[in-house]
Amino acid sequence: MADIVAIASDHAAIELKAALVQWLGEQGVEVRDLGPATADSVDYPDYGYKLANYIASGQATKGVALCGSGIGISIAVNRNPACRCALVSDGLSARLAREHNDANVIAMGARLIGVDMARDCLAAFLATPFAGGRHERRIAKLSSPSFEKEPA
Repeated sequence: MADIVAIASDHAAIELKAALVQWLGEQGVEVRDLGPATADSVDYPDYGYKLANYIASGQATKGVALCGSGIGISIAVNRNPACRCALVSDGLSARLAREHNDANVIAMGARLIGVDMARDCLAAFLATPFAGGRHERRIAKLSSPSFEKEPA
């Protein structure tokens, strides 16, 4: 299945979301804009949860979460155990999020990075495969964390 990218934001990132939706379409990527549709004030957890549920249900293979800082919406997305959302701010962090952490969602802060850097992050995220190998054991631990165990 080709990547379907779902994208959601809060009101602070509505312009960045629109620019990325347009850019993804120009790249031939199938994109689902999960809202919001206007710059009216909304709560980022609502859109983070909506995006996470969309990913978890298999309706999209990758996601982009946007808010003013990227922090709040990334926390919301990561509440869903099917999601590994990484807050990124440059192409290298986006590449490593995929390569080492098998991130299926990236978060960015519209007040912190510009459209060009956001495109670079998204391009790196979409182009990078998960490396597997030694990283697989660590990703498995993220899917079933045990907070009682001490590191070996």
